Amino acid sequence: MRLALASVLLTLVAPAFAQAFTERPEVQAFIGEVVERHGFVERELKRVFSRVQRVEPTLQLILPAERPSWDDYRAQFVNETRITRGLEFWKANRRALKRAEQRYGVPAQYLVAIIGVETNYGRNMGRYRVIDALSTLAFDYPPRASFFRRELEQYLLLAREEGLDVFSLRGSYAGAIGIPQFMPTSLRRYAVDFNGDGRIDLTRSAADAVGSVANFLKEHGWQPGEAVLFRAKPSPEALARYVDGSVEPRTRIAELLASGLELEPAPSSPEALGVLVALGAEYRVGLQNFYVITRYNRSALYASAVSDLADALAARAPVARK
Repeated sequence: MRLALASVLLTLVAPAFAQAFTERPEVQAFIGEVVERHGFVERELKRVFSRVQRVEPTLQLILPAERPSWDDYRAQFVNETRITRGLEFWKANRRALKRAEQRYGVPAQYLVAIIGVETNYGRNMGRYRVIDALSTLAFDYPPRASFFRRELEQYLLLAREEGLDVFSLRGSYAGAIGIPQFMPTSLRRYAVDFNGDGRIDLTRSAADAVGSVANFLKEHGWQPGEAVLFRAKPSPEALARYVDGSVEPRTRIAELLASGLELEPAPSSPEALGVLVALGAEYRVGLQNFYVITRYNRSALYASAVSDLADALAARAPVARK
């Protein structure tokens, strides 16, 4: 098959800056591997990597940052501007959102909230060429090199399958693409053509973005009709026993309640599994759907902000449905 293509510590990788990607042994090895696995044409891949540019900002932005407080993090996403824009997005895409609810079982407010948190409804989709961002992190960021090499491989496959110019797509500093910020692996696996035009376009089609987010959540185990989280008032015993940094629900709600923890609203099923998470001075108990949201971004802060934004949107949803 032919390919048609129209600080860990930054000082450790600095010498590679002046060296063309195609001259580097690890890039040559990567090219050989994807040629063998997927039938790419070696000279075409070499031509691609001869044009790839190292993106210095990606190496700065990928470094671990100090974790923000819950109050600061929440305020970035749950505010009047984001809610107003979310309601506008909901109104403009209400038919696609209704179809997604019916097909995938995910309420519209969570789809709107995720898109709002990810890109402010398509306003912040990223400015870096995806091929450059992924290549930079794949070969110049050792702590996660294997992850980004897999994503780079998936991006090359995506470009071949969709007939894309590999240099045409722009995304985040980490190579996430489009309105919902899918990495190439997720795009190939979970993205759907939801507007029926025969192609998947997460950059320009809000309908495709809505359907793709819904499909992602469903495939990761979303439980239709079930809650996402409860607000919690934990006892000292519950804090000592159950707050361990995990986001996976493994403890029966009945057991959490027996430890003195109070939940709002009252849970309908004491047999459901939950996880007690600390958000600064606040606490939540996340359920299965909370865990599913963390598959999008593996952070209790993220899933809680999505849930809070979804609640705020749902409270004013009649505006969006008119």
